[in-house]
Amino acid sequence: MNPSLPTELHEALSTRLGDSWLTGDACRPYGGDDSRQWAMPWAVALPRTREDVLALVRACRAHRVPIVARGAGTGTTGAAVPAQGGVVVSFSRMDRIIDMRAADRCVVVEPGVLNGNLQQALAPHGLFWPPDPSSADLCSVGGNLATNAGGPRAVKYGTARDNVLGLVAVTGAGELIRCGGAYTKDATGYDLTHLLVGSEGTLALIVEATLKLAPRPRAQAGLRVLYRDAATAAAAVSRIMARPATPTMLEFMDRSAIALIRRNGSDVPEAGAMLLVEADGDDDTLPYSLQALADAAEGDGMLTLDVAQDGTARDRLWAARRALSPALRTIKPGKINEDVVVPVSRIPDLVAAMEALSNEAALPIVVFGHAGNGNLHVNIMYDDGDAAETARAHAALPKVFAHVLTLGGTLSGEHGIGLSKRDFMADAFNVATLDAMRAVKAALDPDDILNPGKVLPPRKPV
Repeated sequence: MNPSLPTELHEALSTRLGDSWLTGDACRPYGGDDSRQWAMPWAVALPRTREDVLALVRACRAHRVPIVARGAGTGTTGAAVPAQGGVVVSFSRMDRIIDMRAADRCVVVEPGVLNGNLQQALAPHGLFWPPDPSSADLCSVGGNLATNAGGPRAVKYGTARDNVLGLVAVTGAGELIRCGGAYTKDATGYDLTHLLVGSEGTLALIVEATLKLAPRPRAQAGLRVLYRDAATAAAAVSRIMARPATPTMLEFMDRSAIALIRRNGSDVPEAGAMLLVEADGDDDTLPYSLQALADAAEGDGMLTLDVAQDGTARDRLWAARRALSPALRTIKPGKINEDVVVPVSRIPDLVAAMEALSNEAALPIVVFGHAGNGNLHVNIMYDDGDAAETARAHAALPKVFAHVLTLGGTLSGEHGIGLSKRDFMADAFNVATLDAMRAVKAALDPDDILNPGKVLPPRKPV
């Protein structure tokens, strides 16, 4: 047992949780996430009920022991890493779908339900939950809510925050709070539901969520549009988003991304930029929506436009996008992937800045992502076995964020802040804004036991 773990706390939680209380080497798998950061937990709790979570938080608070909530460990910012030790709380055993309320277009779930399993359960009801991160088959609803996860469908349906109606959560003070419910209109008090979403386990531990569902579309079709350069592609994004028919997905690839997938066997022609556009609806309305999007995509700088009407054609169209992330590893083994956001009109400026930074750092930088939201993934590729390249890659990262903020953007669109971007928060917000966030944190977690050291940077000495 870790010597930092108070004996009284260990005995109390071991008695309550039984084989759901882990210590020693059994804790190792719970120390990291997809950020490749890792720290050894003092202990791991796998609660089965909200009463277990209440008992856990109250016991840890009494001993001032940190608590780090964990979904499925697919996050990329170190938010689930116990950097200051303490107890990792895995919600994998709180995985029940509590109440399927198809008539109300919502579902009540525990946080450990996997996104992919939820979608399968909703399909027979003709419904789906819109958030679709790339790890959808593996990631949990609780993790999606903690990071305000999104995905390609967010351009039409919104992120996790836009698709939750209510929460039940345990604060850092060990109190059970309820906010929102099975209704879509609410002007009653402060909106705690959407405050907790995206807070990365720093304010409260979610133990139940009422999720907003959408009708499953009957038909889908797509477009692949190639452009001379990023500027003409971004102009097309603005035209597309100005139409009444909102695309389901609107993905962007820069010149370097296209070159990469071409080298890896894709049949995509050479171009300066590419948009992948998808629309959904029913058999009667979809053709009109698709034509409207195609009309908007046409314009100065367009090279080619291909339409994919059926499932097989759509799969071929999106194969290039799916192949992109694996292909990145063929450039260099190391990758820094940041999910920045800029206004759509500034996408060309960001791409140009990243091309210049790539030359300055002598490292490949590949840009692609969710163009309709201006949420682009900037991938700095480097050899992690080469000390000089590693140093140049990490030195380039602050310059990425500086460019993004100068363009009126923000640090993250869907991954969150965690540890990886925490120290850049002071560049994104002024002191008064950060202090307001700290005041919210102190109100819900007065002893700073919930995921300490994440999201908010330390106060600078006066």
